[in-house]
Amino acid sequence: MYRALPRVHARRPGTARTCVLLALLAASGAAILDLVREQTGTPGFFVGLGLALLPVPPLMAAFRWLGRAAPGPWGQVLFCFGWGACAAALIAILANSFATEWIAAAATDPSDADQLGSVAIAPVVEESAKAAALLLVFVFRRRHFTGPADGFVLAGFTATGFAFTENILYLGNAFGEDLDSGVGVLESMTAATFFVRIMLSPFAHPLFTVLTGLGFGAAVLACRRRTRIGLPLLGLTGAMATHAVWNSSSELGEYGFYLVYGLVMVPVFALLLWAALRAQRRQLHTLRGELAVYASAGWLDPAEVAALASLPARALARSLARRAGGRAAARTVAAYEADAAALALLRHRARRGGPERMPDFVDREAELLGRLAGRRATAGPALCRAALLEELVAPPRAVPRGPRALPAQTSRPLDSSQAIGSMVEPPLVRTSR
Repeated sequence: MYRALPRVHARRPGTARTCVLLALLAASGAAILDLVREQTGTPGFFVGLGLALLPVPPLMAAFRWLGRAAPGPWGQVLFCFGWGACAAALIAILANSFATEWIAAAATDPSDADQLGSVAIAPVVEESAKAAALLLVFVFRRRHFTGPADGFVLAGFTATGFAFTENILYLGNAFGEDLDSGVGVLESMTAATFFVRIMLSPFAHPLFTVLTGLGFGAAVLACRRRTRIGLPLLGLTGAMATHAVWNSSSELGEYGFYLVYGLVMVPVFALLLWAALRAQRRQLHTLRGELAVYASAGWLDPAEVAALASLPARALARSLARRAGGRAAARTVAAYEADAAALALLRHRARRGGPERMPDFVDREAELLGRLAGRRATAGPALCRAALLEELVAPPRAVPRGPRALPAQTSRPLDSSQAIGSMVEPPLVRTSR
């Protein structure tokens, strides 16, 4: 029977910061709703709200699916969505309006202000406002920011929230214009705006901001301070440049939009999707390698490691647990899978960066091992069964019977100090070449 590690009782850091951020999001949410309703009118606001909601669940599900190898806390991704929808949108509306008015007052031709604001000002302001959410997570919740895959997911949720609020504004204004002109539905600005923003390019804002997220995700794994600073800035620059190219499509003539869409947006989207799937495969490979060390120390069964490194097997394990113990058992298996992934990625980062970059590694490892030990009675059999059904491990051989049969040898797991010492110290010894 596995011995659970002592529960680590520590003061939860950042509680005051969390309250401040939640208060900021609530205040900015109330302000942005009132501002958008004022610009669109009450009927336009509710029409825009209903239409803008349509792409949100599919986009959130898609980004969550891309991060399923090592899913982060729901609270973190919802914070990023709320930041994009409330704080980033409010900053963008106020800053874009101020910059456009200032350019119009200074320029000889006021019509140039909208073009310059759309191509030069809006990409810088909007991408910087969205990047602030990633920066906050990167600085204050580094333990949940494990690599490019997390950057992809967090950036996608942030940009989805931002696009949601922006779509309310665009669709609400279009509906107000249609009410004034009295056009039919098919010829309306609302239908055209819905087709372009909701049907044709719902991934536009996520595509831009994902470049920033990948920069932050790569910075998590970087060892040099200069690299950790430069990679997010490089990603942010790429997001601004891509955003500017997209906004300039309307100035390239009648077919400029389709030209930019086909030659820039679609290829970049395909490239980023490939990068996300590749990052997911690398995470699974890392899980298999790092968790094998814990299996050799007795904390996991080798069949569990095989199942945890396979997304179909993990899904099957949750299904088997649900059939046997209901939804509570399935949630236990899901939590076990998430903690195991977090443990593997924690150890991987510690080996890459060394103990000086992760002073709390031992405490964090002990916390995750304790949680795994507490859930293993439910999750372990389900994962082992899933690994067997998915043919990830060979079926057990029959034990010979009779008086000459030897008793099966069972390995006794190490205690907490032995396990942590044997698993941590050798990989963290850095040798000079």
